[in-house]
Amino acid sequence: MIAKTNLLNTIGGKNRGILTNETEKQAILAAIATLEDLNPNPYLLESVHLLDGNWRLLYTTSKALLRLDRLPFYKLGQIYQCIRVESQRVYNIAEIYGLPFLEGLIGVAAKFEPVSRRRVSVNFERSIIGLQSLIRYQSPSEFIREIETGKKFTAIDFMFKNNEQQGWLDITYIDNDLRIGRGNEGSVFVLVKT
Repeated sequence: MIAKTNLLNTIGGKNRGILTNETEKQAILAAIATLEDLNPNPYLLESVHLLDGNWRLLYTTSKALLRLDRLPFYKLGQIYQCIRVESQRVYNIAEIYGLPFLEGLIGVAAKFEPVSRRRVSVNFERSIIGLQSLIRYQSPSEFIREIETGKKFTAIDFMFKNNEQQGWLDITYIDNDLRIGRGNEGSVFVLVKT
């Protein structure tokens, strides 16, 4: 599909949006809108199975995520959104790199629920912020398995109060290996299935 290839070429080399100027950002948003118009699976409830799996972030306009690259002595590594459809769980994981042995990790666990043709509501439940070495972080899948067992980590590990942190995400494009979402704070996300 030409529109998909065009989007991937347009965001290539932009480090998830960190290295994007305003002109490039507008070109990327136009490429995203073009691909969204061609969504082969516009009805989320009929294609919810496509959500399942680990997704790696390719591009975002989320200031909160892009600011993670501005931490002193650190650089933003990979960002994952791991979705488990059967349990309606979502796990956001950001790897932070910098000083040797002081690599960081930010993880958030949430519950999601499809609420319309393309929207899921998200209720954030737990946040884990710490050093990868103390958490013994190996991979997103292993980290998620440990969260699901209820493990408490040697980190800043806390639960959100009921309904304290909520949001929603519109799935505006999804196929077997690419997903585009638009969040309640106006951010756009382009992810590829790993």
